[in-house]
Amino acid sequence: MARILIVSNRVAPITEGQVSTGGLAVGVLDALKKTGGIWMGWNGSVGSKSGDPCSQDENGNISQITWPLSQRDYDTFYRGFANGVLWPAFHFRSDLIHFRDEDYEGYRRVNRLFAEQIQRVAKPDDLIWIHDYHFLPLAQYCRELGLKNRLGLFLHIPFPSPPIFRTIPNNDALARDMLAYDLVGLQTAGDRRALHDYCERCLGASSTDGAITLDGKVTRTGVYPIGVCPEDIQHLAQEHKNSREVVKLKSGLQHRRLIISVDRLDYSKGLIERFRGFERLLDTRPRFRGAVSFVQIAPPSRTDVHGYRSLRQMLEQTSGRINARWTELSWTPIRYMNRSFDRPTLMSFFRASQVGLVTSLRDGMNLVAKEYVAAQSEDDPGVLVLSEFAGAADELAEGALIINPHDTSSMSKALQAALDMHAAERRQRHQTMMQVLKKNDLIAWRERFLSDLENPPSGG
Repeated sequence: MARILIVSNRVAPITEGQVSTGGLAVGVLDALKKTGGIWMGWNGSVGSKSGDPCSQDENGNISQITWPLSQRDYDTFYRGFANGVLWPAFHFRSDLIHFRDEDYEGYRRVNRLFAEQIQRVAKPDDLIWIHDYHFLPLAQYCRELGLKNRLGLFLHIPFPSPPIFRTIPNNDALARDMLAYDLVGLQTAGDRRALHDYCERCLGASSTDGAITLDGKVTRTGVYPIGVCPEDIQHLAQEHKNSREVVKLKSGLQHRRLIISVDRLDYSKGLIERFRGFERLLDTRPRFRGAVSFVQIAPPSRTDVHGYRSLRQMLEQTSGRINARWTELSWTPIRYMNRSFDRPTLMSFFRASQVGLVTSLRDGMNLVAKEYVAAQSEDDPGVLVLSEFAGAADELAEGALIINPHDTSSMSKALQAALDMHAAERRQRHQTMMQVLKKNDLIAWRERFLSDLENPPSGG
């Protein structure tokens, strides 16, 4: 395989051959370890000038090239257009779009900067793998600079339906830019259909199941559901099942059953709906009062992006109201923690729980759902209650209890079913989901995408 050059918005530090974050970072690192290559992007700092100073760190056969963004570019590219326009639109929340011309200009300016950085280090045979919604126009700028490499984009978030995508100003230019890639990968078949539908209806492109053609240029598309490494997660959960944090958790539960959720603090995750669903369970099924605790871990994210502070306030108010209504001297229904835990601790928390609750209103995949399943004991697994609007539902529908997160009554019934489920059914559902996780693991995701990028069909 050719050398890989990977671009993501943030580059995670590598410590002792590992990264602390999951999902994208773990997949990127695993890909680079095998072939060697370069991982480049923003270092997370805000400086006086974007791209300067540019630093390079060597970790075995992996080079990490990073640079800062200026305050202006951070405000316009990152806070403004990427997270103030694209993120809400792609998560079907066009009502939250906050568009400014200067943000769109900043988005394109930073994409041009990234293209220039790629041009400086790319070799002619490198495979260039671009990640996520921050870089829809990046391939077009690379082509304008003369790069002829195979260029692939993987979109980690959903792709919206054509009417919603059209609410984004300059949507046609962004879509045309996406077609400068050789391969566009999406999480689900529904996401791919939405992209094809938009290009056909709004750009006049022609398409087949696997490609979009516009003005003679063919862009291949594919469905590549991102996975996890289930064996690694099992090992982490087992190794840390008696850690100090887990002992403290179990001590506080006092043998009560545990429902757990872990999410970034984001309006796409359905956190308010989740709290209300749990409240409905307590309201309509008194036997669970004092017998079940709900732990919500929601680390803050994008705290300086419009709308996130109000979301945090709403969550605190909702959990406070529910706790005020139902708390007893020895029991608090909801433990809402606005903080983060390390990955081994989270996996051990999953293993210690009886129910994992994922209520995304819209999600590209939701790896927490897959991590929850992988962390379970095979002999006594917990039950996954999963939103139908998470990409993971496409793969885990036979083992999870699938819900509509807008329907608090059905959520309450699913929680009851999960808490009452017999061990034999829990084991069968868990086994079914583990077979899927092992088949579509992180390695399979990486290998399929890179193979399709490197080996186009004859004439492609």
